[in-house]
Amino acid sequence: METAIEQLVGHVVVLDVTTRYVYVGTLSGLDRHYLDLRDADVHDLRDTANTTRELYVLEAKRHGFHRNRKRVLVRREDVVSVSALDDVVE
Repeated sequence: METAIEQLVGHVVVLDVTTRYVYVGTLSGLDRHYLDLRDADVHDLRDTANTTRELYVLEAKRHGFHRNRKRVLVRREDVVSVSALDDVVE
């Protein structure tokens, strides 16, 4: 039986983490320690003082996102939430 997070493999997701980063990209896989994102934007919220996490995610849904990584591995223990970008409510 597939877990809820495994059902998101192949979809564009938003990863909220414990740090000042937010990740948007295609979830290509996962294991016990990492979530594997492809064609991802690793966005440091400190770089945009006027943008909140929620505003950044909403803009990514509305207008797309700037891919700055071909692949990024995110430690599962740092992840607070995972959601499909399509599930972001405007």
